[in-house]
Amino acid sequence: MRRTKAALAALLLTGVLATGACATGNDAVVVGPETFEFVSPDGQIEIHYDPPADRKPVATLTGPDLLDPDRTLTVQEDFAGQVVILNLWGQWCGPCRAESDDLQRLQEEFEPQGATVFGINLRDPNRQKPVDFVEDNGITFPSIWDPSNAAVAALRGFPTSVVPATIILDKQHRVAAVYRAEITDDKLSETVTALLAEEVEPG
Repeated sequence: MRRTKAALAALLLTGVLATGACATGNDAVVVGPETFEFVSPDGQIEIHYDPPADRKPVATLTGPDLLDPDRTLTVQEDFAGQVVILNLWGQWCGPCRAESDDLQRLQEEFEPQGATVFGINLRDPNRQKPVDFVEDNGITFPSIWDPSNAAVAALRGFPTSVVPATIILDKQHRVAAVYRAEITDDKLSETVTALLAEEVEPG
């Protein structure tokens, strides 16, 4: 009996060690074989996922359109084959408001080339406030209204306590870059241009 218990303990320990060996270096931010899961890599605020074969797709990201809550937006369906610049924002957030002009410039520059900015509005229970902000500032890119964090849950493990944050998806909607701070259009342009130039890998 003791030998059996010892053998079982050894087997379990081997399994734990084998599992733990998967999370090393930059690869620690992507977990699991199917969809993206975020694990904070030592507080980095800018993360790039290369080579492309190592990227993971986000789970289905869907929610009510901020401007028309009776309409549902789904990244994977509405922007199939496009580079998507996901931006987590709130109208109550100063840095979010400051970067909105940069995001609008990115939309105007890259939409004709096959990319879109896609907002996820967080912690705004009164929908009219972010609607007014969007309309008053001439923002044309779409946003999901997500006061309960239901939609953003697709970004498994991604912290929503600090905004703004920007996540760039490649044409296959795999996470290619993460920016956990205010961005500028100049900062993101090079990354978006490179992703637009990538060939779509066969499924």
